[in-house]
Amino acid sequence: MNTKNKKQNIESLAKKLRTAGDSSRLKILCLIFSDKKVCVTDIAKNLEMSVATTSHHLQSLTKEGLLESSREGKNICYKLTKSKLVLDLKKFICRYK
Repeated sequence: MNTKNKKQNIESLAKKLRTAGDSSRLKILCLIFSDKKVCVTDIAKNLEMSVATTSHHLQSLTKEGLLESSREGKNICYKLTKSKLVLDLKKFICRYK
């Protein structure tokens, strides 16, 4: 891998970690780690956040490739993507929560 690609990979990883590092997003990830698949309204209720705020955080996590969404009737539900980074985050976050 050349130097330019390494730099791009590091910058991409840093962006993903910054996104996941927000305290509200860490709470969301911990909830999804334990429940596998959770709908926006359930996350908002469980974490005592508004649906709008919860949706904003979920969209950020999805944009960075940490979560994926699916529509189930009127609900939008989220689950973890299957990536090495997500598995590593799960191990790390769950160790310290």
